Amino acid sequence: MKLRRPRLPRTRAGRRRLVQALMAGCVLALLPATWLFVSTADRLRTTADVPRTDVAVVFGAGLWDGEPSPYLAHRLDAAVRLYRAGRVKVVLVTGDNSRKDYDEPDAMRAYLTKRGVPGSRVVGDYAGFDTWDSCVRARKIFGVHRAVLISQGFHIRRAVALCEAAGIDSYGVGVDAKHDATWYYGGTREVFAAGKAALDAVFKPDPRFLGPEEKGVARALAAGR
Repeated sequence: MKLRRPRLPRTRAGRRRLVQALMAGCVLALLPATWLFVSTADRLRTTADVPRTDVAVVFGAGLWDGEPSPYLAHRLDAAVRLYRAGRVKVVLVTGDNSRKDYDEPDAMRAYLTKRGVPGSRVVGDYAGFDTWDSCVRARKIFGVHRAVLISQGFHIRRAVALCEAAGIDSYGVGVDAKHDATWYYGGTREVFAAGKAALDAVFKPDPRFLGPEEKGVARALAAGR
């Protein structure tokens, strides 16, 4: 079957309508990304000036041979700096543990404890399958009401916007990253992920796995007093 190439409008008015339709489509496609930038404009900080709070949330970013990927290691290093500076008291590590041979939260915990963060101050969320799930579970399961969020710069705005939508008063620390293929992929992916984020913020779906409330964060805070 021979496919026909789409024909452009022959009239000037038709071509004008086509251009207008394409421009409208581009504007609509960029609206979610614009929302992310506008809604988080005053919520981004550095490790040096982020407000002191009880909890830092570190989002998973993949493992290499069971160890945190370089991107995830940068996030964890920022959490270590915040803990050592006394800006946070507990670190909630949230990631994927959907199968036995892949455990992001425990790998993140091991990385932090090797660098001086007490194990009693690290709490693991093993069902943080995506950003929205992590935010909802931090609020509903772990009882987090205010937090510093840590991720790469290309992801931190989405994390802050979604955690705010989930009911967490959030500030974001976007860590530096080498502008390699992964960075460019991540930045491009965020343009499309912004659309899903907007839908999550509006409709607030339940995460893939919710489960019962956990007292890990509360116990860690009580142990530090």
